[in-house]
Amino acid sequence: MKIQPVPFDHPDAIALNDRVQREYAERYGDEGDITPLSPAMFRPPYGLYLLVHAPDGTPVATGGWRGRDEDEEGYADGDAEIKRMYVVPEARGRGLSRRVLAALEDDARAAGRTRMVLETGDRQPEAISLYTSCGYEPCPGFGVYRHAPASRFFAKPLRVPAQGSASVAS
Repeated sequence: MKIQPVPFDHPDAIALNDRVQREYAERYGDEGDITPLSPAMFRPPYGLYLLVHAPDGTPVATGGWRGRDEDEEGYADGDAEIKRMYVVPEARGRGLSRRVLAALEDDARAAGRTRMVLETGDRQPEAISLYTSCGYEPCPGFGVYRHAPASRFFAKPLRVPAQGSASVAS
């Protein structure tokens, strides 16, 4: 599987974004995630959007981070917010989400971000399991869904590895 940075408006990224939005709509009985997003939010060094292709070239997973700073929506200075983590059902169970998450954390850390944050929902237990197993802990709400009862919020400090220590990605 090949992980590569792409613009948020890349055709394959748009196709997978449409799929994840349909999945959100099915799970929650609504129109999907209404958080305003634009391609500019994911342009380095203030963000990154990754796309994973299977060996045959089929897009199978995405994920991105966007820089956030303290504001009225509950973000803190130095935040990097995870958005659109998604693996197509036929490619799940292969560790792709962990690989994408680790790559996003590494990139946000290198960009000087100090905390990774994300919002997911109570009807996504597999996402909650992934994030908690990767060191994310519950945190106060932020963003568009900060007052939504079904939303769950998580954060993880992005510490710079000690000099001479190796970083291990799953």
